[in-house]
Amino acid sequence: MSLLISTAYAAGEAPQGGSALMQFGMIAVMIAIFYFMLIRPQSKRMKEHRTLVDSLTTGSEVVFAGGLMGRISKIDGDYAVVELSRGNEVKIQRASVISVLPEGTLNNL
Repeated sequence: MSLLISTAYAAGEAPQGGSALMQFGMIAVMIAIFYFMLIRPQSKRMKEHRTLVDSLTTGSEVVFAGGLMGRISKIDGDYAVVELSRGNEVKIQRASVISVLPEGTLNNL
């Protein structure tokens, strides 16, 4: 039980070592938990999104950050022109695409 709660000592008495090692161990455990619970999953999500953005091609049906759906009609570097409906085109950043829809989804809506 004294692992998580420090022991109270009377005046003049002090623990005889090991406390610095224990503090270092707790800090290392907290850093490991932080890494495996926050940093690693976020970097995995970023890598998957980067792969999705790099795989965009003309004709892909996409949903982008505003919730709008459309078909990519042109790709210009970091930007894409998305056709929302016939004659209605919008220029977006490729990074704002959150998912690619299966082919023919827009025709069924």
